[in-house]
Amino acid sequence: MLDRLHAMHERSEEITAKLADPAVTSDPAQLATLSKELSRLTPLVRLRERWLEAIGRIEEARELIDSPDSELAELAADELSVGEEELSAIEDDVRERLVGRDPDDERNAIVELRAGTGGDEAGLFAKELMRMYMRLAERRRLKTEVMSTNETGIGGLKEGVLRILGEGAYGLFRHESGVHRVQRVPVTEASGRIHTSAASVAVLPEADAIELNIPDADIRVDVFRSSGHGGQSVNTTDSAVRVTHLPTGTAVSMQDEKSQLQNRAKAMAILRARLLQAERERQAAERGELRRGQIGSGDRSEKIRTYNFPQDRVTDHRIGLTLRNLDGILDGDLDRLVDALHARAAEERVAAAVH
Repeated sequence: MLDRLHAMHERSEEITAKLADPAVTSDPAQLATLSKELSRLTPLVRLRERWLEAIGRIEEARELIDSPDSELAELAADELSVGEEELSAIEDDVRERLVGRDPDDERNAIVELRAGTGGDEAGLFAKELMRMYMRLAERRRLKTEVMSTNETGIGGLKEGVLRILGEGAYGLFRHESGVHRVQRVPVTEASGRIHTSAASVAVLPEADAIELNIPDADIRVDVFRSSGHGGQSVNTTDSAVRVTHLPTGTAVSMQDEKSQLQNRAKAMAILRARLLQAERERQAAERGELRRGQIGSGDRSEKIRTYNFPQDRVTDHRIGLTLRNLDGILDGDLDRLVDALHARAAEERVAAAVH
């Protein structure tokens, strides 16, 4: 680990020198990228300094521990014990910082929700999940923007896209990707039988246009007439937009806004997020990091959580955690779930790095 810290120290000095270059300071995009990287490296550079200081004290104590002066030898033994404990704590901190933090965690998040099996009940559940995430964001002082909704006739949600804005948004929501099941008596069910329905969630880190530039030649934009409930622009103007990324075939449609320009901007934001996520998954697969059992796999087809209304319980199947506060959780009180998932993910990354 110390070798990696040395390399980071050298990189931070290299960045510091570049930031003094007028050619860099006059380039906003390069300046922002280098400043952000330096900000991530600085805590580890400081830990390197503490590490070296601790090693120096330990070596000095070892030289004095066999001193004929018994009082000095006793002081050296105490200093050695304190130094070794401090070094161990520093090593743990470095290990966690090296493998436990993903730079993507600081990004805004794009949350996509879709009703799954269960008909109208699945749509109602998807709508509740969207509200749950908006309440969680509100509790954490993050902003939300409803980018797109496609509702069912009884007020449920066929599909919806949320944008969560603020530092750490993606890190907070990243483990919500997967299939969420609900077990309850549907409001549409007259016989009172318990049904199981589902909705799927995909959480993507947002990418900006500077970071992920998509050439115009790689995009096809189709416009069409909006459709849906109400609104002056619905069925009257060609304001709806479908943006297709030709190299991958990835397509995003947007019709919630009144103008083509607004719909295109939103569609491009979602497209960039999907392409960034696909690239992250490709890189991880090449490194052998995408294992189905991992918390952070983000597999949208994986059943991750069950919300059981008759028993007032929520169970996260990935970590085996069951909570009895269903109403509170649906109101955004996900702290215990979020903390437990983050702790397990950190343990997995540390274990993978050690082995």
